[in-house]
Amino acid sequence: MGGEDRWCVVTGGRGFAARHLVEMLIRYDMFLVRVADLGPSIRLDPAEEKGTLGQALQSGRAQYVSADLCDKSQVLKAFQGAEVVFHMAAPDSSINNYELHHSVNVKGTNNVIDACIELKVKRLIYTSSPSVVFDGIHGIINGEESLPYPAKHNDSYSATKAEGEALVIKSNGNNGLLTCCIRPSSIFGPGDKLLVPSLVTAARAGKLKFLIGDGNNMYDFTYVENVAHAHICAERALALEGAVAERAAGEAYFITNMEPIKFWEFVSLVLEGLGYERPRIKIPVFVVMPIAQLVERIYKLLAPYGMKVPQFTPSRMRLLSCSRTFNCSKANDRLGYTPVVPFQEGLRRTIESYSHLRAECQPKKSGPSKASVCLGRGRVADILLWRDKKQTVTTIFILVAIYFNFIASGYTVISAVSKLLLLASVFLFIHGILPEKVLGYNVEKIPGSSFHLSEEMSRQGALSVASSWNSAVNSLKCLCKGNDWTLFLKVVFSLLILSFLGAISLQNLFIIGLPIAFVAFVVYEKKEEEIDRLVSKVFSFGCKSKSEKVQ
Repeated sequence: MGGEDRWCVVTGGRGFAARHLVEMLIRYDMFLVRVADLGPSIRLDPAEEKGTLGQALQSGRAQYVSADLCDKSQVLKAFQGAEVVFHMAAPDSSINNYELHHSVNVKGTNNVIDACIELKVKRLIYTSSPSVVFDGIHGIINGEESLPYPAKHNDSYSATKAEGEALVIKSNGNNGLLTCCIRPSSIFGPGDKLLVPSLVTAARAGKLKFLIGDGNNMYDFTYVENVAHAHICAERALALEGAVAERAAGEAYFITNMEPIKFWEFVSLVLEGLGYERPRIKIPVFVVMPIAQLVERIYKLLAPYGMKVPQFTPSRMRLLSCSRTFNCSKANDRLGYTPVVPFQEGLRRTIESYSHLRAECQPKKSGPSKASVCLGRGRVADILLWRDKKQTVTTIFILVAIYFNFIASGYTVISAVSKLLLLASVFLFIHGILPEKVLGYNVEKIPGSSFHLSEEMSRQGALSVASSWNSAVNSLKCLCKGNDWTLFLKVVFSLLILSFLGAISLQNLFIIGLPIAFVAFVVYEKKEEEIDRLVSKVFSFGCKSKSEKVQ
C-alpha cells in the first residue's frame, strides 16, 4: 500500500507515542504524514535527525505544520487533503489544571471533529485513556469496555478525556466519517520524557525507598510500539469498510501488552535495570493521603508565583496504590490487535535506551557536606552524622542515662551540672586506682593529655570566636543598609528559633532537641541540594512579595 498521494495527519506529533506512530507509518509506507503540533518547528534529537523521521522530513514524505487545536482555522489548514487523522494531542496528565485540559481535550477535539466533517476526512482515530473509567477509589481488574464513565473522575485530565472520547464516538457516521477510540494503558519505551526520567530523579533523591500501599496492586503497561501498532490496526479495520468497519467504528478499545504485572514490581525492574535499589518500605495510603492533599493545596496557592507542579498529589497517590488491568479481547476481535513486542523485550529496550541515566552516571558531589562543615568536621560531626555507628549509639545511651538521672529528676541546670561533674570525678578516681588487669581484662588508662588544651587549639578557638564576631558585625552593617531582604529574613528566622529555644525547659530540650539533632543533620546531608533549593525558593518568594508591596 503506497503513500505517494495519500495523506494522514498526526496531531500532537511531537509527543512520545505520536513520534513512534509517525515513524511506523513512514516505515510501512502507508501515507505521506503531516505532523501537527504547537510550536514553529519540530525539534529532533541527533539520532532522530539521521533516522526515519529526519529523512522523511528532508525528502518530503513527512511535513511539520504548526497548529493550535483551539483555533479551528488552523486545524482546517492542517487537515487539508488528509484521508485519515490520528488525534493524539493532549496536555501533560500530571498537571491537574481543568481549564488547560478542557481547552485541548474537549474544545480542541471538537474542532478536530468539525474539521474532519467539513473536509470529508474518511477516518478519525482518537487516543483516549483507560482513566476515563477510573474513579480513583475502586481498582479495576480485567476491565472491559462496557465499564461506564464514573460519576466523578480521579482528575481533570481523565474527566476531559472522557468528554473528548464521547464526542468522537458520537460523531461516527457523520458525513461518512468513521471513528474509534484507543485507550492505551501506561505507555513506556525509548524516548519517554516522563515515566523513566521521573523515576530516576526520585531514586537519586532517595524518594523511591518507599512504596505506597501494600505493593500488590496490579497494572497493565504497554510498550510504545504496541500503542503505535494498535492505531494502525484501527485505521486498517476502518479502511476495510463493510462488516469489518461497521463492527470497528464508533467504539472504544483498551490496549495493553496483555501481560499484567504488579505496579511496584515494574518500577523495581526499571530501577534495578538502571542500577538503583528497588522500593522496600511500605507506607499505607491513609498515611500519605493527608500529606498529598496538603501539598496540592499549597501548590494551588503558590502556583501563580512559579511553584513547580508537585508529583505528590492525591490523584497520583490513588494511581500508585490501585489495581488497573484491562481486557484486550475486543481490540483483538474487532481490530485484529495483538502486541508485536513482548513486555520483557520492551523493558529491555527501554532500559538500554536510558543508559545515560544509570546510577554510575550520576555526578558525585566533591568536598565535605554543609552539615559536616557546620558541625566542625570532627568527632561531633562523626557522631551526629552516624559515620561511626558504634560511637553514635554509645553517645545516645550516655545522653539517655544523663537525662533519666539528672534532667528528668527535676534538677536545676547548676545542680545537674554539679552532680554530673561529681559523678565524672568519682569515675575517674576509681578508674585511676584500678590495676591494669581486672579478672583477666585489661583496663586502659586515660592519659592526662586527653584533657590538655594545646596552645594551637586555644589559638584556633580564639580565632574562630573572633571570625564569628567579625562575620556578625559585617552582617549587621549589611542589615543596616536595608537592601538585603534575604539576610533580613535569615536573621529574623534565626532569632525566632533562639527565642523559641529559650522558652523551652531543659527537660523538653532533651526530649525534643536531641532526637532532632540526631536526625536533622543526617537528613540535611542526604537532601542538601533539595533543602537548599526549597529554602532559596521560600526566601526569594518572600523578597518578591515584599518588593511587590513596595512598588
